[in-house]
Amino acid sequence: MKKIISFSIICASLLSANDELSIEPITVVEKVNNKIVKDISSEEIKSADIAETLTKHIPSISIVRRSGIANDIILRGQKKDNINILIDSSKIYGACPNRMDPPTSHILSNNVESIEVIEGPYDVENFGTLSGLVKVKTKEPTKELQGDINLNIGSFGYKKTSFSVSGGNDYVRFLLSASKENSDQYEDGNGDDFLEQQIKHGVPAANRYSSSDLEAFDKKTVLGKLIFDIDDSSDIAVSYTANRSENILYPNTPMDADYDDSDIFTLEYEKRDLGKYSKVLNLDYYYSKVDHPMSISSRNNALNPLHPNNTNHMKSSIWGAKIKNTLDISQGELSFGFDTSIRNWKGEMKDDNGVYSSSLASTDTDNKAIFATYKKTIDKFDIELGTRVDHTSIDVNDNTKKDNDYNDINAHLFTVYNLNDTTKLFAGVGKASRVPDARELYYTGSGNQNLDSVKNYEIDLGVEKIFGDFSIKTKTFYSVLKDYIYNNNGATFTNIDAKIYGLELSGLYMFSENLSFDYGVSYQRGKKDEALAGQSDKDLAEIPPLKANISLNYEYGNNSFTTQLIAVDSWDSFDADNGEQKLGGYAIINAKYNYKINKNFDVTLGVDNLLDKTYASTNTYNDIRYIGNGQTELMNDPGRYIYLNLKYSF
Repeated sequence: MKKIISFSIICASLLSANDELSIEPITVVEKVNNKIVKDISSEEIKSADIAETLTKHIPSISIVRRSGIANDIILRGQKKDNINILIDSSKIYGACPNRMDPPTSHILSNNVESIEVIEGPYDVENFGTLSGLVKVKTKEPTKELQGDINLNIGSFGYKKTSFSVSGGNDYVRFLLSASKENSDQYEDGNGDDFLEQQIKHGVPAANRYSSSDLEAFDKKTVLGKLIFDIDDSSDIAVSYTANRSENILYPNTPMDADYDDSDIFTLEYEKRDLGKYSKVLNLDYYYSKVDHPMSISSRNNALNPLHPNNTNHMKSSIWGAKIKNTLDISQGELSFGFDTSIRNWKGEMKDDNGVYSSSLASTDTDNKAIFATYKKTIDKFDIELGTRVDHTSIDVNDNTKKDNDYNDINAHLFTVYNLNDTTKLFAGVGKASRVPDARELYYTGSGNQNLDSVKNYEIDLGVEKIFGDFSIKTKTFYSVLKDYIYNNNGATFTNIDAKIYGLELSGLYMFSENLSFDYGVSYQRGKKDEALAGQSDKDLAEIPPLKANISLNYEYGNNSFTTQLIAVDSWDSFDADNGEQKLGGYAIINAKYNYKINKNFDVTLGVDNLLDKTYASTNTYNDIRYIGNGQTELMNDPGRYIYLNLKYSF
């Protein structure tokens, strides 16, 4: 019988420093300083939302609930550009200044094989990894002809269809995956949809939705991949991802997305065994773009002939290239290379009368960097050293604003001491930085063109241990943030100094070959060194409270069952001066049952928030624009959600 661990955090002490757990199927594995959520396309069938997937599986990640889909994440109290997100070898940036379309919204779970999360400043290969790296790996083509078809229905009128097909030969492999999904407005535990929540929170009538019958979102995606196996030592991979979303509702902000279209192109070349000075040579190129108009067309304001239908049309694009060479030297492995990218962001406001104005002048962020990483094992020590030197120029197409230049040096040291076969001690120290983005510098009404780059000086310490069938891992971190970019109650951004520290605990107990129990707990606190001018609150915004993920998993024959508890303490350390408020704690129960009918068909029945709890997972820090008066912007999460999925595989 296979052992199954799902919806969980599995202790890294079950692994060697470089090997993953051997039991399958598996959803989450850990290495010493990272977590890998696996088998997502097969297991995460309830929703296409990557943010929900990560929140369920990793205690140190919390969701930023903005809608029924396209939600954002917080990792260790960090959000936005403070977290670096890669899709395969590419980057994509949302176009919306209000974070309606974060990077995680442009790739859907049915196209994802795994997600790797590296906590802390321990990545030098990619631009802007300040406090964490999220690496999304899409599905790979196979030689054998295989595929699947999924039909999914759920509460609140949710419907989804998806398919995937893959095949090839010794010379070329292909993959084609596509999906379509849509949903009505979800209801919270009180039975209130988006409009009813707006009414209860006192949102002005003009800003409310014109009807409860409005669909919450309609989303379509296509992923295509080709891999050419040139010879035994080289290959070329080409991929294209298209995301097309329409009429996405965001009930606690003034506007909704008319559509949100994105495209991601990647080209990767790998050459192995070139000789003494090159074990592996990688050449990567990518280009991505996002087209995102927002308007009030679904609000009561749009019905008023005297009120123009304002549209803020935002666009974002980035291209990047990287060359990396890896070779063996002095009984260790050295990787080094050159990384470059240019990101453009711009926005234009217009109304039905044809009046135009710039919301964000076209801005290019041009980065060039060299990097190197050296890994070596000395006796019982595994050592990794990394460094990166960045030069970044930010040029704005507006003569009234100034251009900016930034030079940063980043570095880290991470060491694992393998005390014995069942015990590991590890420690890391690092410095990372990220430059301000165009919105923080130049956006109309809130930009500050004099911002410095953010610096994170961090130390991580931990231990992992196996006690027979029980394992435990503890990890603590302390982060000193210099020139942290912070918003002053929606008015403007400024640089401050702050500190974030936290503790994580995770583990696994195998009751038997068929039954397992796993858990993860995460706690963080954040403080400003000094309160902002004119304020007194030193609490740092967006630092989620104590969170626990606990799962019981059972598999027997063709049946598997998982039940999960997600418990979150009350949010009572918050930045009241900048729009946050106290939130009550909550505990929700999720359950999923899968039955494999035969080798081709299986069916899954699941329920999230089994007890239909009313709760809010996301606070109201005013770095984005909300609607309402006072504390009226809060948005509740979905109530009880029941879903059914039928899958055919061949």
